[in-house]
Amino acid sequence: MPRVEGARGDQRVAEVTGPAGKGMPGYIDEAGVRAALEWDPLIDVMEAALRAFSSGKVLQPVRSVLTIEEGGRYLGVMPAVAEEAMGVKLVSFYPANAGKGLATHHAMIVLMRPETGEPMAAMDGTLITEMRTAAVSAAVTRRTARPDSRILAILGSGVQARAHLDALRRVRDFDQVRVWSRTPERAQRFAFEHGAIAADDVRAAVEGADVIVTATNAQEPVLRGEWVKPGAHVNAVGANRPNWRELDDELMTSSALIVDSREAALMESGDVILSGASIYAEAGELFSGAKAAPPAGRTTVFKSLGLAAEDIATARLVYESLARRA
Repeated sequence: MPRVEGARGDQRVAEVTGPAGKGMPGYIDEAGVRAALEWDPLIDVMEAALRAFSSGKVLQPVRSVLTIEEGGRYLGVMPAVAEEAMGVKLVSFYPANAGKGLATHHAMIVLMRPETGEPMAAMDGTLITEMRTAAVSAAVTRRTARPDSRILAILGSGVQARAHLDALRRVRDFDQVRVWSRTPERAQRFAFEHGAIAADDVRAAVEGADVIVTATNAQEPVLRGEWVKPGAHVNAVGANRPNWRELDDELMTSSALIVDSREAALMESGDVILSGASIYAEAGELFSGAKAAPPAGRTTVFKSLGLAAEDIATARLVYESLARRA
């Protein structure tokens, strides 16, 4: 196993040599993860990971969630075994951190060899969660959104808003980006930093938009189907609890609904459970061709919950990228 370094040259991030020459896995920090990940290969790896998942080539239960505080804090445990790698992610969600200048999500991933069970590396999972979530949305958008999509609307102005803007620009050429936030000052700051337009309300942000991202902490619907342009594509990445919503019934039931995992969506997604919407396909089924893309002109919704298979595939990409540079 090679020695590799992260962005800070004084920190060894992949291996410390143990007794008798045995390799002992080390820790890859956020700087090392950031140095290893690029959007284009990550988007392709996410497509491959979801294709493998929907083809039955990944062993993965629905995440186990320990509720620390009802309606707020929780700890999730996400294991997966794929052909290339296996491992587990621990992730915490503390929404109140947003008001403290802290990340709302914190995570760590342990990567292991599926052939022998040996640990390969442990690494920061917070940036991986951020980037792989947006990369999955980009992969689905690449497959479902109109090629001539020109207007992007983002609801939310936090980490996922920024990541989705970066990732979606890799798959579509947007002439205009609009942003809305419950806190107008944050929307205005996002708009200034990213060349976007800050909208006064949700309707103004999304009307006429070709691609919409909902990345909020909402527990009640903020996006209504009557505001969404027919044929638009929506990436819904918030509301990941069974009693939380971002999208109203009209949008959920009138659109072609795509999910990362049927099983997870029917257990974890309030948008799916409470609306009673039928699932058109898993994203991996679209990628493999097992399911045809929705008809042109039909509105599509991708309900993203996040899978351990995505985390482990991204961790493997980080490990291999740093190893090649060693």
